[in-house]
Amino acid sequence: MEQWDAYTRDGQLAGETLTRGKQIPNGLYHLVCEVLVKHVDGSYLCMKRAVSKPDYPGYFEATAGGSALIGENKMQCIQRELEEETGILCDEFVEIGHKICDEEHCIFYSFICMVDCDKNSVALQENETEGYKWMTETEFIDFVNSSDMIEPQKKRYFHYFASLHYLK
Repeated sequence: MEQWDAYTRDGQLAGETLTRGKQIPNGLYHLVCEVLVKHVDGSYLCMKRAVSKPDYPGYFEATAGGSALIGENKMQCIQRELEEETGILCDEFVEIGHKICDEEHCIFYSFICMVDCDKNSVALQENETEGYKWMTETEFIDFVNSSDMIEPQKKRYFHYFASLHYLK
């Protein structure tokens, strides 16, 4: 049973606990963190979602991420999620955006990290990821501008992608 700290819309702890799968009361939110993983050679890591996932099964996503567990701040969350979903260890993340999703009762924090790992050492997380691929910058730009990229994710990264002139 996954539990989360409850937050108000302005990002303050609300002093309540939320449980995955249970309805979140109006006015309360939980933190969700995601990270773009860029290799020092300029390529981006994309993870293939498990086909058993209820949302976007089998899609490649340009991120690792998930919900902050009770007691975690956004930096602890993104570090844990990156390691769980990819096996990659990193302790330097740059926040590149944040978005409040009222319909999902989430406050999304988006990050990027630069890694210099063995590109064949990516580890998959059972029931979460089923594959991965490193995309060159050109391949990644094509991916961002295709219908293959998960639309809500593209919207959350919109300003970052626009700042890099990745959007066509």
